[in-house]
Amino acid sequence: MSEQAERLERSEQGTVVIDPSGRDIHGEAARIRERGPVTRVELPGGVQAWAVSSTDLLKRLLTDARVSKDPRQHWPLWINGEISPEWPLFTWVAVRNMFTAYGGEHKRLRALVSKAFTARRTAALRPRIEEITKQLLDRIEEAGRRSEVVDLREEFCYPLPIQVISELFGLPEQKGAELRAVVDGVFNTAATPEEVTDIYARLYAALGELVAAKRESPGDDLTSALISARDDEGGTRLSEQELLDTLVLMISAGHETTVNLIDNAIHALLTHPEQLAHVRAGRAGWDDVIEETLRVQAPVASLPLRYAVEDVAVGGLGGPSGVVIRKGEAILAAYAAAGRNPVDHGADAGVFDVTRLGKEHLAFGHGVHFCLGAPLGRMEARVALPALFDRFPGIRLAAGGSRLEPVASFISNGHRTLPVRLAAVG
Repeated sequence: MSEQAERLERSEQGTVVIDPSGRDIHGEAARIRERGPVTRVELPGGVQAWAVSSTDLLKRLLTDARVSKDPRQHWPLWINGEISPEWPLFTWVAVRNMFTAYGGEHKRLRALVSKAFTARRTAALRPRIEEITKQLLDRIEEAGRRSEVVDLREEFCYPLPIQVISELFGLPEQKGAELRAVVDGVFNTAATPEEVTDIYARLYAALGELVAAKRESPGDDLTSALISARDDEGGTRLSEQELLDTLVLMISAGHETTVNLIDNAIHALLTHPEQLAHVRAGRAGWDDVIEETLRVQAPVASLPLRYAVEDVAVGGLGGPSGVVIRKGEAILAAYAAAGRNPVDHGADAGVFDVTRLGKEHLAFGHGVHFCLGAPLGRMEARVALPALFDRFPGIRLAAGGSRLEPVASFISNGHRTLPVRLAAVG
């Protein structure tokens, strides 16, 4: 019996066993939903958690003070030393930044980051994003003359967010390839123990070099701003570990999710030409494309982890009565499952429809942990998508959508490649 077949059989017998390779994210999400708005799942390494696939219940849990993101205070497996550095999700729980902070500590860390990552700084990036987009499209047009098939994920979806985030944080251009490699490694939930420890070491080596360089020669970039940011109340700064881990969060989340958003939006429009026709005819806008993509193809399919600070009876939050998430148990936010939940979006919840009236989603989270980079990700997609389809009106997929391989992750939701033919190029 294959590993995948064994996983499915075990899921049918009881707890849903999450496939770390992410080969069938939406099929797995459907199996999670079938078991109700909250159900037990098994993560890599046999780690048990509760997956929540109801939008309303997720929103209530994400804003409930009885739910924490700090494993050091509230996850017995971490506290007891049962989570090793070889665990594929180790980086996701080991970091010390606002992603894994709780209560007052989260408020302190988010305030420090917000001082550096302002709305004004984000808005000022638009002309540069437009410039980078044009440069990439020029290169793609040239590549289309040399070859019938162009991989848009490689040539467009990836380089745009990487270049933007690199410039935003003052990363040297020559470090771009290493940045991409280590971030891909962080999101690879099918990685071997050796790969996990190697990526962890390379990630902190690269960021340590960046911080040292910016301390010696500060610039007009977010790394320098984070180094100098102070708390208004206590005058405190980010500790060295908090600084490095904040960079891990901002750089990885700042490009991987946007890569997937642009990738999934292009794929959705090319596999649903009637939806692209709505946009071109003015019956829907590019913002509709972006929000519907975020709903039906959440760039982050499932996000680890949260922990119950005390027993939480989900019936009191609008969930099924009789289900109790016990103190110390882990919670997985199943965003892909929630985005396609028929209870929230009707019987056609799995259908990509840019004219849909209700496009509510949790792709950027909810509550105090709502993604600070959401405006930047939306802006990049808002610039990139119309520019691509205006430049290449005859663009089409070079392979059937069903044959595109997903990235090796149950967290990151995107394609390994996005091969297209630029029909407009002669």
